[in-house]
Amino acid sequence: MGFFDKLLEWTTELDLIMWGPALISLLLLTGVFMTIATRGLQFTHLWYSLKLIFSKESRSEEGHGDISPFAALMTALAATVGNGNIAGVATAIAIGGPGAPVYMWIAGLFGMATKYAEGFLGVKYREVAPNGTMAGGPMYYVKNGLKNKKLGRIIGGSFAVFGAIACLIGTGNMAQSNSMTISLANTFNRYFHGGVAGEQAPAVYYLVIGALIAFLVGIVIIGGIKKIGHVSEKLVPAMIFFYIFCAMWVIIANITRIPDALIVIFESAFGLQPMVGATVGLAIQNGVSRGLLSNEAGLGSAAIAQGASTSDEPTKNGLIAMTGVFIDTILVNSMTTLTIVLTGAYMQTQAWQGFDAANNITSILVTQKAFNAVIPFGLGGTIIAFASFLFGYTTLIGWSYYGEKCIEYLGGSRVVIPYRYVFIAFLFFGAILTPIAGESFNYLNIVWNLGNIGNALMALPNLIGLLFLVGVVARITREKFAGA
Repeated sequence: MGFFDKLLEWTTELDLIMWGPALISLLLLTGVFMTIATRGLQFTHLWYSLKLIFSKESRSEEGHGDISPFAALMTALAATVGNGNIAGVATAIAIGGPGAPVYMWIAGLFGMATKYAEGFLGVKYREVAPNGTMAGGPMYYVKNGLKNKKLGRIIGGSFAVFGAIACLIGTGNMAQSNSMTISLANTFNRYFHGGVAGEQAPAVYYLVIGALIAFLVGIVIIGGIKKIGHVSEKLVPAMIFFYIFCAMWVIIANITRIPDALIVIFESAFGLQPMVGATVGLAIQNGVSRGLLSNEAGLGSAAIAQGASTSDEPTKNGLIAMTGVFIDTILVNSMTTLTIVLTGAYMQTQAWQGFDAANNITSILVTQKAFNAVIPFGLGGTIIAFASFLFGYTTLIGWSYYGEKCIEYLGGSRVVIPYRYVFIAFLFFGAILTPIAGESFNYLNIVWNLGNIGNALMALPNLIGLLFLVGVVARITREKFAGA
């Protein structure tokens, strides 16, 4: 067994342990608990929260903060709406079957209440950093919100350590650059060398594309949160609308199959659809874990972006943060799921055919196959390559900021610049991982396994902090919306 075979085995086992029943239960129960504490705010105030993000108030930069509430949401969405929506959903289906997204939706609905609490607390307990910028996030709201200050420092420090590590090897770095590079390399290989779908492109493509991504990310993140916010508020809405439009092209072309697709999805979710390589347990594990990887509810990352908002009203920031889960999971992830199931692309995965099938595909290749099934001349794959690049790019710049704030909490502002360069170095390594690992596309699961592990390490201290502070969230929220 080679090194990468062992690494795949180890990371898969650790992923399953980290995302076992304990953490999944804690994640879902926290969402349920927050839903009860806020009296179902994500349902009763969803329309108001959606209207709020389009208001003039949300675009105001007047107040104590670095960027407008809208820019804070777009920064959070920049980090959230990424290749987890394209490749992550496809990977969940490839491993857990077409029913895995059902558990994404369930976790997402309750996760909206969790995300509300994170956005709320991110503003309420933020601080002004020594360099004059706002500093918020789980490390600050547990440190400043818990009565037991020693415990707060321990939990906050744990989040910052795990967050800094996860930003290097997890969701917002290597997984994104890997998916972006694979998609673009395969597209260029097909156009310029006559390559076929599923064939690995020459290594030089990965090197050039990886270097380009590193350069484009670097020129933005050097400018800090103001530059990131301004880029995000222009780019993120455009890329979301572009992806939804293209996905609807595929869905409308198969609109008569939607009832059958929904049957496949829900029967698979509850073990009623026979599959070779997936079980209900894998569907739940992959649905919930990759749902978090996609929408980040419970991860605590959005609180870091919301902490930079110019609004001082915790409830409004919580509502704005909450819409991120709705947009990401209920809207964008559903688009990807339907394209994969409607076109039958899920049938060429290990969940459906078994792990040893020679023609298995996973990750972004599943989504590309779905789009190519409808959009002619191979343009479907090109669209996914372009969307993957945009989604991954915005995620990288968003997560670079999260990493900065985590490392700043631990070591002060002097360590921020070195961390940026280390972030870019790991980004490049993720981009060239595929030709290093070899031709087996199963090795791509290493990247997503690392992302899941990093997410789990971040989620645990954040969820503990949220449960300690649920009383504060519930009391102020009920007072604010009494009679509403």
